[in-house]
Amino acid sequence: MIKLSNESNSDEISINTVSKNEEENNSSMMESKSLEPRIDELITQLELEQQRSSEYEEKLKLVLADFQNLSRKTQIDIENGVNSKINEFALDFLQIYDDFVRAKEVFSESKINSNGIDSILKNMDSLLQKYHIQQIDALGEIFDPNFHEAISIITDPALDDNTITKELRKGYISHERVIRPTLVEISKKG
Repeated sequence: MIKLSNESNSDEISINTVSKNEEENNSSMMESKSLEPRIDELITQLELEQQRSSEYEEKLKLVLADFQNLSRKTQIDIENGVNSKINEFALDFLQIYDDFVRAKEVFSESKINSNGIDSILKNMDSLLQKYHIQQIDALGEIFDPNFHEAISIITDPALDDNTITKELRKGYISHERVIRPTLVEISKKG
């Protein structure tokens, strides 16, 4: 601070003010020069953090996709396991069902009242329907090894080759998969 003699206080203040402003400008220039490396450092750190953030975001997306795939696969495995057990039970049940059908046929041929067996067969049909087990209709169809198993062949020139002429045992489908193929007799032309 500079003081001039024989001058008024106002001059002293103005010189004083100018000196302070110059000091502030000098210090702010020095500060800005010292802040430039700090700003560059902060920008570099920000870029690094943005890069790390995008890497973590990609990893998170991959983990989420893996989780969704695992969840879907687990759900399918559970459904397949349940359906497999239902199919296993159905095969055992169908043997008993076939026995009841044969018993009904014998009673009908012998002209014995089969109302009780008819009622039991209706209940069994309802049970099969409840668990999505359906009969394969084969009579008159063309042989398909995915649904049928041929155990005999007859010669009939009137029919096309591989036409199913007789069902020897009913086949069944459960959840769009064959659990038991239909045993059939097929025709050949000659």
